[in-house]
Amino acid sequence: MKSNLEHLPSVQQDELERITGLLLRGFEAATAGGTQPWRRGAKVLKIILFGSYARGDFVDEPQNGYLSDFDLLVVVSDEKLTDIADYWWETEQTIRHDPAIGRIVNLIVHDLAEVNRALDAGRYFFREVVQDGISLYEVPGHAFHPLKPLTPSAASDLAAEYYRQQTASIRTSLIRAKQAIAMGQEDDWPQKAAFDLHQAVEAAYVAVLLVAGFYAPRSHNIKFLRGQAEGRDARLVAAWPREPRAARRPFEKLKRAYVDARYNQDSYVISTAELEDLKASTEGLIALVRTVCEERLAVLAIQAAEAPQG
Repeated sequence: MKSNLEHLPSVQQDELERITGLLLRGFEAATAGGTQPWRRGAKVLKIILFGSYARGDFVDEPQNGYLSDFDLLVVVSDEKLTDIADYWWETEQTIRHDPAIGRIVNLIVHDLAEVNRALDAGRYFFREVVQDGISLYEVPGHAFHPLKPLTPSAASDLAAEYYRQQTASIRTSLIRAKQAIAMGQEDDWPQKAAFDLHQAVEAAYVAVLLVAGFYAPRSHNIKFLRGQAEGRDARLVAAWPREPRAARRPFEKLKRAYVDARYNQDSYVISTAELEDLKASTEGLIALVRTVCEERLAVLAIQAAEAPQG
């Protein structure tokens, strides 16, 4: 795996060095004093930069308000250590509020055994991380398994099943949202509508990630999922305009719905007009997702049909 960051500006190199240190120190603090064997031996085995900053196609335009996110895979020694709330949340907050770090940091955490199972199964996402990622930190003696591609037939079947499942989730959430919007402003129907629209958007982005790479992060943060999905197909950017700045507000309000529309309803106030606009944007996203996914499924089906049999 590569370890050279020389293609990045010095500012980003310094930020990544700082982030790596914060992750290691935060993890050490979070696991200190553990008595269970897996916690006493808790280790961060690898920290890997993947995505646009690893590939070199990142965007760095602060004057336009657009900066690519840092995407990091942290590999740990035990599955129990992947719990974000227990071991990573405080460090994520420290990074988020650090004035020396000028862009969003997206963190996914898996144990080494899980990553190796994914590599054995030929999961595209993890293959891409290993092939294109850049090692920021590594403990010797904990190698990834050799890359194994999915057979074309298995890839086609798996992607089709993922798409079927996610399409059902999208449809259910959108139906619920429309029903809640129709109830007007009574009781907590507006908040229910916002939450269901959030779930439809989440399922749509997950569909793209699963069909394109056979992996989606365990996250309900639709801003994170949006960035990952748009990295797969830039046509998805059109669903949520970033300019002018005011155009970002509807998506940010929808992002808040996962928590606030359920648990902070007094502070989460949303009008019927706002919900109708969000519904229209969600339906626009779903149409784009359908195009992206079905194009990918068609390619996979052709590859499966043309592959040698037996």
